[in-house]
This record gives sequence, structure tokens and C-alpha cells, in this order.
Amino acid sequence: MKKNEEQILQYISRNPSSSSKEIHEGSELKIGYATVKRILNRLYERSFIEKQGKGRGTKYHLNPAYSIIKSIDIDEYFKKEIDEREIKKEFNLELIPNILTKVDLFSEEELEKLNQLQNTYQKKIKSLSESQYQKELERLAIDLSWKSSQIEGNTYSLLETERLLKEQETAEGKNKDEATMLLNHKEALDFIADKPDYIDPVAIRGIEDIHNILIKDLGVDRNIRTRGVGITGTNYRPLDNEFQIREALQEMCNLVNSKSIVFEKSLLLLVLLSYIQAFNDGNKRTARIVSNACLIKNNYCPIS
Repeated sequence: MKKNEEQILQYISRNPSSSSKEIHEGSELKIGYATVKRILNRLYERSFIEKQGKGRGTKYHLNPAYSIIKSIDIDEYFKKEIDEREIKKEFNLELIPNILTKVDLFSEEELEKLNQLQNTYQKKIKSLSESQYQKELERLAIDLSWKSSQIEGNTYSLLETERLLKEQETAEGKNKDEATMLLNHKEALDFIADKPDYIDPVAIRGIEDIHNILIKDLGVDRNIRTRGVGITGTNYRPLDNEFQIREALQEMCNLVNSKSIVFEKSLLLLVLLSYIQAFNDGNKRTARIVSNACLIKNNYCPIS
């Protein structure tokens, strides 16, 4: 986003229901009034701001969609104690059906960069033989299984993970659940590689099936949870009603299936499955695998 646009949005955030004249004078930008008007029209077209009234009586305020994609300083955010962080503590029922449906997650510049990277990936893949390509997928499975499990507290090293997944050799001093978690990741990745159409279109049943693979033999309840759940490190509390959870999942599926840009589909799956927290455990693991399944299905570069 351009600097002038950011300053105008910051001004509107501090001074909601301002007129274009008030924004021009108050934002103290060294640009003409006509330019401010053009910027306001552009921000309105991108669903960053909303209008009230007509003609000279038009007032501007932020669109709820802007709160999703506005820039934040991550380092500053995490410097604050948990109780001091500005968050929405309750699940936002409007987010999926009424906000995310009206906003583009990536700017034109971001999409251009992502498409350039995707073109580079495609060129590299074409130069590989079938055996070389399979080795790359194997490397992805090892990296993703290790990193995803490490986030969940798994203590296997990358080398130990490689030995486990390639040779079924468990590491000394590690508990059985750690090895099971890693092997389940590999099985889930093999599953989506063998059945790339399984989550296209995205459906609750397919998500549940991948979750079942990831939590197999780990003592975790299958299917959508029927009770509340807390998340370590945040004051956010997800939905605790099974029917609302299922409804949110269905709304997410509808949203993802309505999108044409693969990058958006994959990002929405990654973020919203983590946000909804539909299962008692294994939500983020499921989100990472399902997000990658979307990329693999569309011949896009998977991520670890």
C-alpha cells in the first residue's frame, strides 16, 4: 500500500465519519484535494472504507474488512504481555460470511510477486526427471513433518525425523507419541499427493478425514468438538457450540470454493481452520496439511 493511502486510512481510523475536506486538511499530506478524492475513491473500490451520505455531505469511515489486511508491527505486538495485546477475544461471526467475501487478501503487487515465484517453480519442476521430482516431494514431507511437529512441542531433530520417515528408525529417549505424530504427518502428505482431488471442492468431510489421519493413535478425539477449548498464549476463545462450529466450517468451505485465486484459497484454509479450532487438538496441523493440499492440487509450489 502506498504511503499516502496509509496516512489517509490512519486519519480516518482516528477520526471516523470525516468529510473529504476534513481528511485533506487533517491528514497534512502535501498533495492536492483532487488527489485525496481520487485516493478515497480507490480505497472505497477496494473495500477499505465506506461512505455515508451524498455530495458534500459524504462522510468516510473504515470498512470492517480493512481490519483484516491492515499493516501491523509484529515485533511491537509480541513485545506486549498477553493481557495488553489488542485482540478480538470472541469469535467474529461476521468475519467469514460478510467480511472476507468482500475483500481481496492480496494487492496487485503482491499477486504479481507470487505469480513470478510460481512461474520460477514451474520452470524448475519441468527440468526435473520423475525420480528427481519424487525426491523433492520426499524432502518436503520430511521438512514439513518436522517443522509442523516442532511447533506442537515435538523434540525430534531434523536428522532423527529423516531416519524415522525413511527407515522407520525411532530416536532414543523420545516418547512414542512424538514418532507417531511425525509418521502421521507423512501419511497425511502421502494421502493428498496420491489423491489431489480429495479436497477440491473443499468440504467438511475431507477436512475431518485429514484430521483423523493426523491424530491417529495419539489419544485425541475425532470429529468436531462438542465442548469449549482454550489456547495457550492467547486470550482468544473460539466457539464452544458444535452447531456453530460446523456452520463456521461450512461458511469457510463456501468462501474458499468461491475464490478463483489459489493463493487466497490456500491462505484462507491455513488461517481459518486455525481460527475456528473445530477439533479438540490437531487444528493447526490440519490447517497446514489442507492448505498444502490446495496448492498441490493446483500444481502450485507447496510450502513447509
